[in-house]
Amino acid sequence: MSTADDAPVSFYDQVGGHEMFQRLVDAFYREVAKDPVLAAMYPEEDLGPAADRLRMFLEQYWGGPTTYGEQRGHPRLRMRHVPFHVDPDARDRWLRCMRIAVDEARLSPIHEATLWDYLERAAHAMVNTFEPRGIGPDAGGRPIL
Repeated sequence: MSTADDAPVSFYDQVGGHEMFQRLVDAFYREVAKDPVLAAMYPEEDLGPAADRLRMFLEQYWGGPTTYGEQRGHPRLRMRHVPFHVDPDARDRWLRCMRIAVDEARLSPIHEATLWDYLERAAHAMVNTFEPRGIGPDAGGRPIL
């Protein structure tokens, strides 16, 4: 017979739960705010709503609360990023900001490697153009694809 103690512990719980993901996302958006290319991709003047969405997504992905799905439905990451000009430069900037945040999180080596592997793969998957032009939703009325 299995008991609750036999249940596997989620990555979310192993790394410190909500507090760790909040610190990670706070550090990430602190860096995003300093980057003119990335900061311009966010429609809100205040990055708080974007930070909340990312934190909720990461928490859910890694086995925490399902708040993201309850509030926003399926993540559909590629679809949600289509309006933005995500070229290799934007990807690399995103990864630089996230690398700083992950380093500040001071996770164990296995947790850091697991998280970073996912973040790198996700960042590469979001690239939707190799055109080195405008940023943000629908640059100048032209679709960004």
